[in-house]
Amino acid sequence: MKLGIDSIKLPESKKRGPLASLDHVKELGLAGIFFSTALDMSPTVDLGELRDIRSKADELELYLESGIGKINPYCSAEEPALRAIGDGDIIAGFTRMIEASAAIGCFELWVAPGNFKSEYRGRMANDRFRTDVTWEEQLAGIEKVLQKLAPVARANGAHMNIETHDEITSFEILRLIEKVGSDCVGVVFDTANGLQRAEHPVFAAKRLAPYIRQTHIKDAYVGRAPGGLDFQTRPCGDGIVDFATILPILAEANPALNLSLEAAQSVDDKRRKANPRQCIEIDDPIWRADHPDLTPDELAAYMATVDAYEKRVASGEVADWEAYEASQYGYPTYEHQSYGFDAAICFIKQSARHIEAICRDKGIALSSPAQKQKAA
Repeated sequence: MKLGIDSIKLPESKKRGPLASLDHVKELGLAGIFFSTALDMSPTVDLGELRDIRSKADELELYLESGIGKINPYCSAEEPALRAIGDGDIIAGFTRMIEASAAIGCFELWVAPGNFKSEYRGRMANDRFRTDVTWEEQLAGIEKVLQKLAPVARANGAHMNIETHDEITSFEILRLIEKVGSDCVGVVFDTANGLQRAEHPVFAAKRLAPYIRQTHIKDAYVGRAPGGLDFQTRPCGDGIVDFATILPILAEANPALNLSLEAAQSVDDKRRKANPRQCIEIDDPIWRADHPDLTPDELAAYMATVDAYEKRVASGEVADWEAYEASQYGYPTYEHQSYGFDAAICFIKQSARHIEAICRDKGIALSSPAQKQKAA
């Protein structure tokens, strides 16, 4: 396995560009980079530019992963670049990205089923609860897009890997894989996003393990708050996710899986919204009714994990929501957002150390440029 990073959350990735970002990844002692889409490598999907990136990644011995973007047709208007790259034809745009990615050896391709808009509160931040179209209609639309692209993916030996994103459940992803085919559809397992659907990360890892082909490795604070539960991204080891149990599950299912850290994004790259709280409205009847696959056993295990984590918070082992937010972002005024480049790098390094330590303890082979340098 190799430990790398998601490009969007790599500080200064847009400012530096893809080639310089590869150097940055190497400097951090990480083993690769996960560009969300081919457009993040080349806005025009220029094969010359893509091959240069592939060549440099190979030279630096870094893994290179990519994707094609949001495949929910009801949120396509919010991602105009996906349609633009196909000269107005979004399916042609997706096709072009699949073919170009495969041409440089990127066969595992990220797709996401919706948007999360942090400026809105509670469930309304999430496409799952849109009021102009039901989630069932959105899932049907996602399936249709995947079915249209399936022949292209198969012809190029590629997999369209659905992220366990904020709005979708692991059960729904499994049904999409069954309908479209595991020969061209897989999973990007985000270790923390399922918490927003009240899914226990270990349960979800076991359910999805045979289909996990890419990852987003991240941790989160989850604790009781007015309206339900607060969710807040934390460095790996400082949150609720049990990596000591999850990483062996992933390693057994796919020993060559790349582990891509997803850190909190530097405010130098993207300013924080005025509404910082992500609320899981777990006690709301509307929210609960929209999760029919959630079993009493898994919900009980989930809440037991929340209880155990709250004991860590109460003991002072980890900061509570307010203390962490204030220390990182100057909440509640946000006049002086302090979580910049240096803080984001510390976040990444702390997360990497935690994952590396667990892999050592569990006997999981983890390759990184830093380890090779030490061995030399």
